[in-house]
Amino acid sequence: MAAALELFSTRDAEDVSIDDVASAAGASRALVYHYFGGKQELYVAALRSAAEQLESRLRPHEGGRPLEELASGLRRYFDFVEEHAAGFAALLRGGPANRAGEIGEIVDGVRQRLFRLILRQMRVDEASPVLRTTLRSWIASVETAGLDWLEHRDIERPTLEKMLVDHMVALLGVAAAYDSDVATLLERLA
Repeated sequence: MAAALELFSTRDAEDVSIDDVASAAGASRALVYHYFGGKQELYVAALRSAAEQLESRLRPHEGGRPLEELASGLRRYFDFVEEHAAGFAALLRGGPANRAGEIGEIVDGVRQRLFRLILRQMRVDEASPVLRTTLRSWIASVETAGLDWLEHRDIERPTLEKMLVDHMVALLGVAAAYDSDVATLLERLA
């Protein structure tokens, strides 16, 4: 699985063969086929593995203030990004255009669960359309920041994490101008 994630994170899935994965893993082609059935099944299994690892990291450690919990969640998120760069890149590489079928369901499922975790951390039962759009935009920004950081690593991780918390507050500030419930939420978070 680690070999598959590494290969899928650096090359398009279409350009990775079962032979490539078997060779990188030090296994036989027949063994890879035995366990995964084919390249598409292996790709889906690799993405599921990356998604499960990320989600297990993001389970909340409740008890702090919402923005502290958000900052703590970002630290754990970037721990995953750093420790499992191949899995993270494989999970998100290619953007929404390449996210159809089962693969799209995996990525969208992670995003939906992250969305719900953030709502829970903010102690919000149901998001208004303005809050929903704001949070989903922020999640996309965090994903993009993670991929950019992996590629360049020209900003210190703690600085990036703090910037993303501030980004959330700024987005909520803009959203507050359009939704009084978000304004109340922002006051409570501050």
